[in-house]
Amino acid sequence: MKLCFSCNHKLEIDSKPGRADTCPACGADIKVCLNCAFYDETAYNSCKEPMAERVLEKERANYCDYFQLNDTESGKDRKKTDIKKLEELFK
Repeated sequence: MKLCFSCNHKLEIDSKPGRADTCPACGADIKVCLNCAFYDETAYNSCKEPMAERVLEKERANYCDYFQLNDTESGKDRKKTDIKKLEELFK
């Protein structure tokens, strides 16, 4: 399921989103690091794609050629899930 990083609205997108595409529910940009499958806060520049250029504003639209819309959870939910897993690990 493809979700908006900002509001968790289900995105009905079949093709790669463009830089100007926005979420129909909240108006947030879709082509952002927080919606990308390569986004990982623990990786260098918060990106698992080693060839990607550095993007400072992870919640704003960018021109990254490696962008792939994440099929699982949004960036905010992914962070919460990771924190929860760490908390369970260190109990």
